[in-house]
Amino acid sequence: MSKIKRLLFSDLLNAKSSTKRVAYVAVLTALSVVCNMFFEFKLADTQFSLTIFFSAITGMLIGPLFGFMACFMGDLVGFLYNSGGYMYMPWIGISMGMVALISGLIMNGFYIKNKLGVYIKILIVALLTFLICTIAINTTAFWLMYNGRKVPFTAYLVTRLFVQGQIWNSLFNYALLFVFYPIILRVKRQVSKPDEQEIKNEQ
Repeated sequence: MSKIKRLLFSDLLNAKSSTKRVAYVAVLTALSVVCNMFFEFKLADTQFSLTIFFSAITGMLIGPLFGFMACFMGDLVGFLYNSGGYMYMPWIGISMGMVALISGLIMNGFYIKNKLGVYIKILIVALLTFLICTIAINTTAFWLMYNGRKVPFTAYLVTRLFVQGQIWNSLFNYALLFVFYPIILRVKRQVSKPDEQEIKNEQ
C-alpha cells in the first residue's frame, strides 16, 4: 500500500471492499446530518454542539478526503432538511470538513504506537483545528458578514470566544476527543481487519 493511499484513505477503508467503503462513508454522512440537526444544547449564553468532536472522529475513521466530504455534506443536508428560517452559511460546512481533513491527516499520516504519542497527535489536532477552523474560517466569516465595518477583528474574536462562549464549546469537544478516542481506536483496529476474500473477488 502506497504512503499516499494510506494517508488519504485510512486503514479502515483500505482494508474493506468497495461496497463496504461506500457504506461506511454513507453511514458517517448520515450521522453527520443527525449530529448537525439534533446534538445541540444551550448552557447560559453558550451553545454547545458535538460537531467538532464528530467531525474529528469522522476524519480519523475514514480519512481526510472522505471525512471532508461526509462532514460538508452532513452540514448541507442538515440545513436543507431544517434551515430554521436562517440563511445557508457555507463556511460552517467547510470548517467542519476541514476538521475532518486535518484530523484524518494527523491521525492517519503519522504512526506512533505508544499512548503518549496518540495523545500528542490529538493535541496537535485540537490546536490546528481551533486555529484554522474556529478562528481563521468561522470567526473571520462571521466578522466579515456581521461586524466587519463596526469593530476590529481582535475585538470580535474575543467577544465570540469568551462572551458568546465558543472557546468553551471547543474545549468541551476536544475533551470528549481525548476521552473517547482511545476507545474508538480499539474499535477501529478490530473493524479494520482486511476483508481479503471480498477484495480478491473484486479484482
